[in-house]
Order: sequence, then structure tokens, then C-alpha cells
Amino acid sequence: MHINSGDTALVLISAALVLLMTPGLAFFYGGLVRHKNVLTIMFQSYVSMGVVTVIWVLCGFSLAYGRDHWGIIGDLGNIGLRGVGEAPSPLYAVTVPFLGFFLFQVMFAIITPALVSGAFADRIGFKVYLIFLVAWSFLVYIPFVHWIWGHGFLAQMGVVDFAGGMVVHLSAGMAALASVFIVGSRKLPPEESPLPHNIPFVLLGTGMLWFGWFGFNGGSALAANGVAAVAFVNTNTAAAVAMCTWLLIAWWRSGKPSVTGAMAGAVAGLATITPAAGYVPTWAALIIGLGAGSACYAACQFRAAMKWDDALDVWGVHGVGGALGTILTGVFGAVAVNSAYKGAIDGNWASLGHQVLAVLITGVYAFCVTFLILKGIGLFTDVRVPEAIEITGLDEALHGEAGYHPPLTSLKAGISSVAVDGAEKPMMTPTP
Repeated sequence: MHINSGDTALVLISAALVLLMTPGLAFFYGGLVRHKNVLTIMFQSYVSMGVVTVIWVLCGFSLAYGRDHWGIIGDLGNIGLRGVGEAPSPLYAVTVPFLGFFLFQVMFAIITPALVSGAFADRIGFKVYLIFLVAWSFLVYIPFVHWIWGHGFLAQMGVVDFAGGMVVHLSAGMAALASVFIVGSRKLPPEESPLPHNIPFVLLGTGMLWFGWFGFNGGSALAANGVAAVAFVNTNTAAAVAMCTWLLIAWWRSGKPSVTGAMAGAVAGLATITPAAGYVPTWAALIIGLGAGSACYAACQFRAAMKWDDALDVWGVHGVGGALGTILTGVFGAVAVNSAYKGAIDGNWASLGHQVLAVLITGVYAFCVTFLILKGIGLFTDVRVPEAIEITGLDEALHGEAGYHPPLTSLKAGISSVAVDGAEKPMMTPTP
């Protein structure tokens, strides 16, 4: 294969867009938690940018994309990025430098474990999170990449995942669900509400995620071609439909159009279209968006009814969305869009069966291994912070810093006062 400048430009720009999604996730999660934990949850996203990059440079990329062994894992032929240079990959039919391919893939590896952090928000110590970040990357994310994108056993079976419905969203969602059963529910003082403390942060984060998702999905074509254009359009379409669907359902049920609900709906649509973006026609993206808005909303309501304290609904949005999108890829995948895949709509019903089986395999594996990782960490240290720290807030206790100065001391919405030019002035304080 020869280098194509247009393809290379698309992949490099897309890599930058995907990197932007991690700060976007930080703002999205940061707005949803209480003010006393905003730095902690945001930093859990940012620190992944450092730790996971180091892992992938040293050996993660090689294990994920190296020569296949038994359909399970790659080799260490590219350890330390040895042999990863300006020429195209000898193993993958892409027309971009192998280094460009690496750069694009490491951005996915960064954001995926950060997604899981939303489930155990407000409860996990920083040291425990770092251990989890490393262990989960090696034991869950890297194997998934190889199984599906690195010529592993699922790829050999005919399973497809255009941009990470299973690799990213289902894996993170099922890991989130497993963590809920290990970590337990948040402890709230009687006078304290778990409601979002900064909804403008949620809006900002959603906008950054939506923008970055064009690189996430569109760049996964790995070529500046018609498939990339279809993926761009499908990404926007599904997000828009899912946002409107969630908004209308929540409005009908509560009597008010929820801003945070609409943002959650948009993210659900983005997650659900991800595995299908470059395989399905745009009319199918409309259906996928509708399914995302309704199914993910229902999953979040079910989670609440079961009293599973997945703090930021990672399972309901990403886990359910990733599973649904993966299955619907097997339904709506069309050769008219992408000649590399034929779904049930084109008469290949076996492909739908393969997609369903892959969802079961990856979902169960992510849940069980995450459960074991957290159990294993618990043998050596407390997974959860002490109750006193949880009540007072993680930011100052763990990092010695506060997200707001002067601190927001009110525990419920109302009028507080601050000193301005030596006089007490009223100030509206957000719900923590």
C-alpha cells in the first residue's frame, strides 16, 4: 500500500478530534457531579490521557495490533513502537503512515476507561483509580481491540464494529455495571442532593463530545472516501434524533423539557450509531437514533428502579447503546454503503447472529473481568474512600484543591452571601 495524503490528513485530524472528546467527557461528567467532587472526576479523564498513552507506546499498541496469536492477542513485535514509522502497516490495508494509525487508535484507548469512571463517581480514591486504569486497559480494552480490529477470533467470525460499539461503549458500560456491585451506593447526608451542580458544563461537554465524535466515527473509515462521508452524516443524524426522542419522552413524563435529559439523549445516539456509522444508510441512522433515545432512556429508568448507583448512567447510555447499535448493524448493514459488510437487510441473516453472539461474549467478559479486577484491588487496599471523605468531598481530601473559590458551601439551592468590597452581597449558589 502507498501513502495517500488525503487519507492521512483525515486520520490525523480525526485523531485530534477524538483526543478532544476526553476533555469533553471531563466537562460532561464534571457538570453532573456535586461541586465538591468536580476536580476529582474531571482529573480521572485527563490523567487517562497520560497513563494510557504511555501504556500504548510501550506495549499496548503492539498487543492490540501485532501479529495474531490464537485469535486472542497480538505479539510484542512493535514494542516501544518498533517498526511503527512513516510507511503503511504491513498487516492492515490502510494508506496512512503506521504512526498515524497508531495515533488515531491511542485516542480511543484513552477515552474508553475514562468512560467507566462515571459509574463510581464520588466514591473511588485516586490510587485505586490508577491501578484500575492500568489493569483494565491490559485485561479488557486491549484484548477487545485485538479480537475485533486486530484480526482476532471475533473478526475471523465475521463480526464488525465500525468505530467502537463493543470495543468502547459496551465494554465501558458493562464494566460500569460491574463496578456498581463492588463499590456500592453513594452516601448522602439527609440535606444533600445528588443533582448536577453545573449544567452549563454538561452542555459544553456534550458539544465537545458531539464535535469530536465526527473524528471518532468518520475517521474510522481510515480513508477520505464515501464511507467516511456516510459515517459523518449518520453520526449527526442519530445524535439529533436520539436527543429529540429522549427530550420528548422526558417532557411527556415530567411535564418539563429536561436540558440534561436532552444532552444524555444526544450522547446515547452517538454511542449507538458508533458501530454502525460506516455500514448503514442514513434512513437506518434515523431508526437507530430513535431506538437509542427510547431504549437508553428506558435502561436508565430501569437502573434507577433497581437502585443500582451507576452515578452518571454509563451502563444505560453507553452499555445499552453500544449493544443496541452493534445488533442493529447486523440488521441494517448494506453493501450499497460499504461493500465490506452485508447485513440481514441484504439477506445475510448469519451476520445478525454473529453480532448478537459478539455482544454476549464481550458484554459478559467485560462485566466479569472488571468485577474480578476490583475484587483483586480490594485484597490490597480499600477500593472506596472512607465515609468521612465521601461526605466532605474528594477534591480537597485527595488533591488538596477545590474546584471553586470561594467554596460553594450551601448544600441546597438558595441564597448565600459572599464578601464583596468588604460588604456581604447575596449570591445564588447551585445545587451541589
